[in-house]
Amino acid sequence: MTVDSTHTLLHEHKYLGPPRSSVFLPVCLIYLTVFMVGVFGNILTCTVIVRNKVMWTPTNYYLFSLAVSDLLVLLLGMPLELYELWQNYPFLLGKGGCYFKTFLFETVCLASILNVSALSVERYIAVVHPLRAKYVVTRTHAKRVILTVWGVSVLCAVPNTSLHGITTLHRPSTGPEGNGSTHTEIPDSAICTLVKPQWIYNLTIQITTLLFFILPMLTISVLYMLIGLQLKREKLHQTLEAKQQKLRRQQVTKMLFVLVVVFGICWAPFHTDRLMWSFIQDWTDAHRELFEYVHIISGVFFYLSSAVNPILYNLMSTRFREMFKEVMCHRPHHTTPRKHSLSVTRVTLRSTLSDAPLSTGAAVGEAEDADGRVKEEVMCSC
Repeated sequence: MTVDSTHTLLHEHKYLGPPRSSVFLPVCLIYLTVFMVGVFGNILTCTVIVRNKVMWTPTNYYLFSLAVSDLLVLLLGMPLELYELWQNYPFLLGKGGCYFKTFLFETVCLASILNVSALSVERYIAVVHPLRAKYVVTRTHAKRVILTVWGVSVLCAVPNTSLHGITTLHRPSTGPEGNGSTHTEIPDSAICTLVKPQWIYNLTIQITTLLFFILPMLTISVLYMLIGLQLKREKLHQTLEAKQQKLRRQQVTKMLFVLVVVFGICWAPFHTDRLMWSFIQDWTDAHRELFEYVHIISGVFFYLSSAVNPILYNLMSTRFREMFKEVMCHRPHHTTPRKHSLSVTRVTLRSTLSDAPLSTGAAVGEAEDADGRVKEEVMCSC
């Protein structure tokens, strides 16, 4: 190794850090596990919803959109991140690849929180305003909302994307006459990172976190509190029929509530990561060490959020669980005949640095058991 190459290597390590992450192996194993579970689970979810007309409800349209978002993260985002963990620099995909990576992560982040928010609003309308649900909670309305969600996500992802680009390190060198200095680009030092002023990025991240995480999660919390109060009021005076309807509502609401809680837990480290980067001005060794841990944890939980939803569907929804089995075992789907029709309403949000027309009973299946009792299977939205 020549003196020049040794100097270049030391210069790179000083400003860019080691080319390979020290935690690559354990993080890679976790990512690959999440990748296999998430891709299989989300493809299964999409397949179940597409192939069974009984699943074509507003709630499941939102779940389908959420699954598509998760698949984009796992199939396109995770390979890029694993590559960067393996080789932090140089970034070989150029400016276009840098824009694509940043835009992808930002878009799916925004689309996820907006999908979950739309689900929660739909649940609120179905439970608290059931008469309005007949006209508002429809499949046509759900399609329009989903298109709006993705349109808003794409537009709002542009500002942060535009702040990133390719930057390289330069070292001073003496001119040919020895009477001046120039700056020579260091080979293999290109990275995809922030290239605009830091204060613009800080402001963008803080506004995005406020509008697309803090406010939506607070709103969702208030909506579920109102839903809980409504279900409690209904419990005080209810007939047998109302009791059965309340049971269905509780099951669906419980599933969505769990989805929202898990979503909040998985995405909190991600936004903590970004806020740390935007708020800390004077970085100390302690700050860098803490940020490194937060960054690793945020990445793991970020991808985990893209794999956990199908697991929740399987654990908490009898209908989803049975349809998952049908798809995996290649069994034809059989719809249980009903003694009578039901008309029930169901309803069913990474730092890039580094539900029905008043759904006509499509989600509730009934079958009489040997004792003449009715088993109700609620197809939930989470």
